[in-house]
Amino acid sequence: MKVSLKSKEDIAGIRAAGSILGDCHKEIAKRIGPGISTLEIDNWVEKFLAQRDATPEQKGYRGYPYATCASVNEVVCHGFPTDQKLKHGDIVTIDIVVNKNGWLADSGWSYRIGEVSSEADRILKVTERALYAGIAEAMPGKKIGDIGFAIGKVAKEAKVGVVKPLIGHGIGRNMHEPPDVPNFGRARTGMVLQAGMVITIEPIFTIGDTGAILWDDDGWGIRSADGSLGAHYEHTLAITEDGPIILTT
Repeated sequence: MKVSLKSKEDIAGIRAAGSILGDCHKEIAKRIGPGISTLEIDNWVEKFLAQRDATPEQKGYRGYPYATCASVNEVVCHGFPTDQKLKHGDIVTIDIVVNKNGWLADSGWSYRIGEVSSEADRILKVTERALYAGIAEAMPGKKIGDIGFAIGKVAKEAKVGVVKPLIGHGIGRNMHEPPDVPNFGRARTGMVLQAGMVITIEPIFTIGDTGAILWDDDGWGIRSADGSLGAHYEHTLAITEDGPIILTT
């Protein structure tokens, strides 16, 4: 497994894509709410990216037909946008990969739709906390297992499920590059992290403590096997001598 270390110029290219993506999520946060559909959000995202001379990398990837993945409630990842209106109490993850001048950045974020249940609020807060626990471990000399251990520790303490088949990854000119970045693991094991690596960290948790999943008939959508709510938070970051730098803010 050969990892492509990125130069400062490479990282600047990914940061340019990530900055657009961060702005996009900020605007989604203003727009998403009861009465809007994820298909409307998808159409808006495509126009927003076009205005920034950027494109949605998902669209056309292995035949995927949309600019975003939109995963509602028990759908934890890769859901298709639909024309069904969102309602109070829903939670929805919008996952986007932006291509700017051939450099890619990837970020998924879970949103509350109106007032959500205390259970929904808790899984969202726990998953977001796990994201930053993982990012804090992304230092030169640490190991891949340190990231997964930190994320898994948050899940274990909160008694929620880790969706183990879905993991973070390297990114750059390609959407998925080495190394794999699991959301579980043993500390001080696995590949040594180096300055110049650019990776995504993206915990995906379910309220049900098994984290077991099922694939939808469309071959894309992935939902919790027990029907419990799921959450997904993701940033793209560069590992530098000074520590992790989030590129998708």
